[in-house]
Formats: sequence, C-alpha cells, structure tokens
Amino acid sequence: QVHPVESGGGLVQAGGSLRLSCTTSARTFSNNAVGWFRQAPGQEREFAATISWNGATTLYADSVKGRFTISRDKAKNTVSLQMHSLKPEDTAVYYCAVGRSSSAATSAQYYSYWGQGTQVTVSS
Repeated sequence: QVHPVESGGGLVQAGGSLRLSCTTSARTFSNNAVGWFRQAPGQEREFAATISWNGATTLYADSVKGRFTISRDKAKNTVSLQMHSLKPEDTAVYYCAVGRSSSAATSAQYYSYWGQGTQVTVSS
C-alpha cells in the first residue's frame, strides 16, 4: 500500500494511443502530487508529466506537450496519462511516483515513492 502501481502499457504502432493508470494509497497519499517519468533503453530517467493533488496544476515535458494529458480521479486515488500520436521515441518504461507534498514539480528528487513501471513500446 506504500508504492503506487502502474498499468496500461503495451505495444502500439506510431500514431496510436494508450492510457496509463497509476493507483496510489488512499490513506497515505490522498493529498500528494503525482508524476509520470519514463526511461528509455540506455537513457536516464526523465520527467514526462505531473499533476498537483487537486488537479489545478499540470506540467509537461516539451517532448510530450500537446500529445499527452495527465488527469486524476480523487475518488479512486487514480492518476491517468492519456497518450496520443505516439512516436517510436516514446518507447520506454513509464513510472508513476508520489510527491512529497501537494504541489506539482518536475524534479525526480521531489518524489518519494515509485512504482515498478509499465512498458510502452511504439513501433515504426
């Protein structure tokens, strides 16, 4: 119940769509921001998107802005990442992480608890 759990990854063709979901602990992290990070083969983990605890603030990396949308369902303690117009360079393991407080932030060091990741593969 401490670490978030991701789901929804898979294999899609370029131009396709996927929706990733992150389920967090209702008891412990109901008031915390949630972020999505990704790590491609041979690359460092990088920021993708984040959302404040109440959904009022969202931030996106330039590489995904306009294609990805982050949202949350407070009642279900679930954060989703809707991905459209996927590109081969989006191929990575996607991780959900819970922030230290309610504010959204892009730095990985701000996030305290991480999921195990879900694989997204985009073919050419």
